[in-house]
Formats: sequence, C-alpha cells, structure tokens
Amino acid sequence: MPYTAPVEDFKFTLDHVVGLDQVRATERFAEATQDVCDAILTEAGRLCDQVMAPLNRGCDLHPARLENGVVRTSPGFAEAYRAIADGGWVGISAGADHGGMGLPFALSVAINDMMSGACLALQLCPLLTQGQIEALETHASDALKDLYLPKLISGEWTGTMNLTEPQAGSDVGALASKAEDNGDGTFAISGQKIFISWGDHDVAENVCHLVLARLPDGAPGTKGLSLFLVPKFIPDDAGKPGVANTLGVVSLEHKLGLHGSPTAVMQYDRATGWLVGASHGGIAAMFTMMNNARVSVGAQGVGCAEGAYQHALAYALERKQGRTPTGHDTIVDHADVRRMLACMKADVFAARAIELACAVAIDMQNATGSADWTARAAFLTPIAKAFGTDTGISVGRDGVQVHGGMGVIEETGAAQFCRDVRVTAIYEGTNGIQAMDLVARKLMDGGDAAYRLLEEIQDEAEHARAHLPELAGAVWEASESLRETTEWLVAEPDLNERFAGAVPYLRAFARVLGGHYHLRAALADPAGGRKALAAVYIRRLLPEHASLLQEARAGAADLYALSLDELGA
Repeated sequence: MPYTAPVEDFKFTLDHVVGLDQVRATERFAEATQDVCDAILTEAGRLCDQVMAPLNRGCDLHPARLENGVVRTSPGFAEAYRAIADGGWVGISAGADHGGMGLPFALSVAINDMMSGACLALQLCPLLTQGQIEALETHASDALKDLYLPKLISGEWTGTMNLTEPQAGSDVGALASKAEDNGDGTFAISGQKIFISWGDHDVAENVCHLVLARLPDGAPGTKGLSLFLVPKFIPDDAGKPGVANTLGVVSLEHKLGLHGSPTAVMQYDRATGWLVGASHGGIAAMFTMMNNARVSVGAQGVGCAEGAYQHALAYALERKQGRTPTGHDTIVDHADVRRMLACMKADVFAARAIELACAVAIDMQNATGSADWTARAAFLTPIAKAFGTDTGISVGRDGVQVHGGMGVIEETGAAQFCRDVRVTAIYEGTNGIQAMDLVARKLMDGGDAAYRLLEEIQDEAEHARAHLPELAGAVWEASESLRETTEWLVAEPDLNERFAGAVPYLRAFARVLGGHYHLRAALADPAGGRKALAAVYIRRLLPEHASLLQEARAGAADLYALSLDELGA
C-alpha cells in the first residue's frame, strides 16, 4: 500500500499550531531542540515508509497464528520489530535513568501516529510496552524498575495489560482473577483474561503482563483490585528469561481487522507475579498506563485515517471515469470526489492537532506540575481519544467510497483501513465512556477547564478577524454556542441527563477545537495551502456543531420513553 509518513505536517503542527516551543522552554525538556525533534521525526518517517508500511497488506493476508501453544506472527514482523527496538523508538519518552531518551510525550505520540498509518497491527506492540514502562516508572519498586525497565525500554522484552475478563469488560470492578501472597515477596495469580493484544508472540524473548487481580482481603468493585507484573518467563539471577511461568495462551481471537496483531485469551494458573504499587491500588496504577495510552490510541485512529486518505488520493489520481469540469480524465476532479478528499484531509488535520495539543499539555503538566496544565491535559484526553478514532473510522469509510466498487474488493486494500481501525473506538475505554467521562468527571471543576479553553479559542478568533474575518467569525460563534451548552451541562445535576447527550457534546467540542487549530494554521501559513484547507473545515465540517449541541441538550426522557417492546426486545 502506498504510504508516506507526513513528517513535514508534524513539524508544522508541532511548531506553529500546538506550541511545542513551550515544552522545549522547560528545564525538563531543554534538550528537545527543534533540530533534535526534526531529526527524530525524519528518521521515524523513514522507518515507517521503508520498514513498516511494506508489511501492512501482508499481515492482513497472513495473520498471527497459534501453533502447538506458540504464537507465530506475520511474515516480516520479527525483523521489523527488531528495527523498531534497535532504533530506540520504544523508549523515546522513557526516563534516561533506565536507558530511555527522555524526550517529550508529544514526539512519542507523533511517531505512534506515523507508525499506525504504516502498519497499525505492528505498532500496537511497542505502544503497549510504552504504557507498561510508564506504569512501572510511576508505581513499581526500585527492584522491579531496575530489572524490567531496561529490558522493556530496549525492546528486548515487551509489555501487555490484562484487564478484561469474559464477565468484566467496561465494568472492571466485576473481574474475578485472584492473587494470593506466597510469603516470599511474590504472589500466585489465577484467572482468565480476554482481548489481550500481543499477549504472546515470537518477536521478543519475554512478554511481561500487567494483570489486575483481587487479593483475598480486597473489597468488591474497583477499590479492591491490585496490579501485578507477571512475566512469561521468570527472570533468573542474571536477569535473563528463566523458567516458564504457569500461564499460557488458550486461543487467539478471529477478528474483524488487525489480523497481524495477536489478540489472546490468557490463562493464569497460580502464575508468579510481583505487586506493582500498593495493595488494592491497582486501578490507580493501571490508569497511569491507560490515560496516556488513550491519547496514543487517538493517534492510532489519526494514523489510520492518514493511511486511508493517502490510499484514496492515489486511487483518485489514477482512476479514469467520466468527464470532469476541468477536462482531466481521472476522478479526482469530480466535485463529489474532491469534496470527500478535501473533507478527509481537513478532518485528519483537526484530529491530529487535538491529539498533539493534548500531548503538549501532558508534557507541560509533567515539566511544570501546573494545575492548569494538568486540568487541560485531563480535559483534552477523552476528546483526543474519541475524535481521533472516530476520524479514523469515518475517513476509512470515505476511502472505500472514493474507490467505488473497488473499495469492497479486498485486493485494493481500501477496506483494510476500515477493518483495522474499527476497534480503536472500543478499546482503552469505549468512545461512549470517554464522552461520559468528559461530561461528568471533567466538568466536576464547575467547567473551569472547559471555560479556559473556550476563552482561549475566542480570544484568538477575535485577533484573527483582522486577517480572516469570515473564518474567524464562524469559529467565534461556534465557541459561544459551545459555551452555552457547557453552562447547561454544568448546571444539570442529573448525570443521566448529561450522559444522554455526552457523545454529541464531545464531538461538538472536537469540531470547535478543530476550527480553532485550522484557524491557527491558516494564520501561521498565509501564503500556503493552510487557508484553503481551513476554509473547507470551517465552512463544511464546523457547522455540524450546531445540531450536535442541540442533541447534547435534549436530555434522556425521549430515550426512555421508547419502551423495550417498541425497541423490538
């Protein structure tokens, strides 16, 4: 499949739209100079183009498989993963104390975006390890850090997270896995976990599982859960993979997409594990891993959208069909095809800017400890995750449409983007849960974080009126409508009334943020094509916010007035 990592777009967005210069100005990230960042993005782009992208179609046709208890990955994955690990890409944001580069999370997110566009099924492996590294850095004992972090950061070992069980999906507190104290500093972990991405494989010498389980004195629900590190092979005295632990793969799931990513049902039979963090503090430790992972999952959606867009554009430039107003004989100049491509590109930019702005806020939070940056990072995280993955799905769908009938023919590869990206709106917390989090927890401050963001949008729109009056006016008016709905939500004491409109509210907020970042881009590049792209977004996509906000305020009464009988139950 044709794919070229959009390196220059990342450089522009980081430098001119989301404010990476603020991150560089902090003491913590002073070494992340523009030259360093540009070189890293360029090299990562080369890896994506030359090593990962050529594997994308093949891994769909030749999926991971379980043979005699051993998981075999798709052809070329082992070599490509080794190139990722040897290049230091796993530990780009990890602490230097254990071999990481210590660079901004925003760079890591940008690279994950590019890798997802190249080959999402493979990108999942280092992404999961990065999340585990973060959890261990924050919560593990020094002994666990010293043993595991260098191996994970170097890519010699990989990491997973084990939450879901057959009876416990989004309701994590319902899980039944158990942990018993062995009396020697280790614990015996028993239970079954499902949907474990990269739960086993042949690309690295050890797989380290973070497993949520309940100690005998653990209270019911999430408050009684603890987190354990359970390796496939128990390290020996030299820190090398030793004897096999008592865990294994029951089966691999047969999935809609991501065929190259082995999704395992894992069984733990009194497997040896080590406590990470405090007893009964597993949710806090796991969410350290999950919060930033949600931003990176949003980036997976954006990366897939980029791949689908590039694939559709290449087809539209070659496919001859009918006469066009310009006299060209390829479909790229038909008005409706041009509409689809322009809107796809505009949405990719908007979702990418939101994703990177959230990552910058996380970096600023980590570098300064500022409560304002912490609040902004928390507020943007569910938006980045949900809108990024929704954009991946919608752009993938439109990519198939651009291909016409050939879009549903598997040989063209257009449908693979739709199938691969679909699950991103489900894992790491479904997009509905992200929206519920936004209108509940993220508005518990009385809307302060939301209002500060809206004030920034309106101030910049006012400034932009002198240069781009029509576009700036539309962004200002949309943000004012969003403010009014935010006030309605904050004043609504019944959470179910909020939840009924949570998804449209999140999407409306994303739409306004997208207009804000497009406006910034147009102002920063007045002689380039950013103004034209901003006009497409603001005139064609931003108006959606009005109907979304109307739905956000509709409440729950009409939903429950429709009986189960009337639903056909």
